[in-house]
Amino acid sequence: MTLILGIESSCDESACAVVRDGVEVLSSAVASQIARHAAHGGVVPELAAREHLSAFPRVLDEALNTAGVAMSDIDGIAVTQGPGLIPALLVGVNFAKGLALRHHKPLYGVNHFAGHIYGAFLGTEQHQLLEDENAYPMLALVVSGGHSSLLLLHADGHARHLGWTIDDAAGEALDKAAKLLHLGYPGGPVMQKTAENGDKTRFDFPRPLTGAAGKALSEENRYNFSFSGIKTSLLYTLEKLDLRNGKPIEPQLLADLAASFQEAVVDVLSRKAMKALKDFNARTLIAAGGVACNAALRERLTSLVPGNVNLLLAKPAYCTDNAAMIGGLGYYHYLADPQQGDGVGFDAFARLPEITAIRFAGRTQG
Repeated sequence: MTLILGIESSCDESACAVVRDGVEVLSSAVASQIARHAAHGGVVPELAAREHLSAFPRVLDEALNTAGVAMSDIDGIAVTQGPGLIPALLVGVNFAKGLALRHHKPLYGVNHFAGHIYGAFLGTEQHQLLEDENAYPMLALVVSGGHSSLLLLHADGHARHLGWTIDDAAGEALDKAAKLLHLGYPGGPVMQKTAENGDKTRFDFPRPLTGAAGKALSEENRYNFSFSGIKTSLLYTLEKLDLRNGKPIEPQLLADLAASFQEAVVDVLSRKAMKALKDFNARTLIAAGGVACNAALRERLTSLVPGNVNLLLAKPAYCTDNAAMIGGLGYYHYLADPQQGDGVGFDAFARLPEITAIRFAGRTQG
């Protein structure tokens, strides 16, 4: 039995979790900062860092107590190294380094993006797919406030980035739309709630980089995403409706705007995923990241994925930022090097590097 302590602080969630053998989540404690950032309409990196500093000691205690373990029982510590907000990441990384030094534990820097993908495999039933050669290649659709990407995973552990956003990510677009509609922060959940009684066909927002407008799509953008144009279209629509300067929006009109915007985002994400799924004959589709919580997206993917393809929707608790996904993925780092780890000399990084290998795919340890 191997126990990994996961630590996450890439944005505005201070999280710790204890994961057994990369599969079983014994605890997952999260301290949210939503209330602190809502007044600013988005995350303020320096404020997030200060909140992490005060939250981590109690979040760690909660994770250990819930799991019924002590630091002496922990075999290794995995911490989000990046990508993310550097001030926030540095707090989590240095907190993990201090724990590793104090308790003489190996420490592993984990890629947050890869962690999101692994989050879909937490739990025994989902985890079994990793050992099934017939489940490969796997296509991962990772959608969050910072990422909109398609990654192809092969049974030998190799991975290939097919596409990513060239401007706004899907979650970022939903946040900006919510701000334009004066709905508050975070945008994704409030947009979904507002859209529930809306007419998603009332406004025809664009579907960038899909060829939907009759414009030929360049090869380089076949699997890339773009959401800034949808946001701009919403802005122009509000101007035409004379609703730009904080004027109250009639409830049904507001619901229709939210539903139509959400539909455009969901349509782009699902079209791109289905195209890549077909083009690469993927046998499993994974949807992960904060936006994968969106009910409309989950319903659309469920309706579109062929019956002979595995659909793996990350559980909502493991879609948004959490430490269980970091601890789960950290287990594979531990298997590759159970003694030394990465040491305490590594730094945090802000941008997502190109991923060419995934440690957990095909149960490879390379």
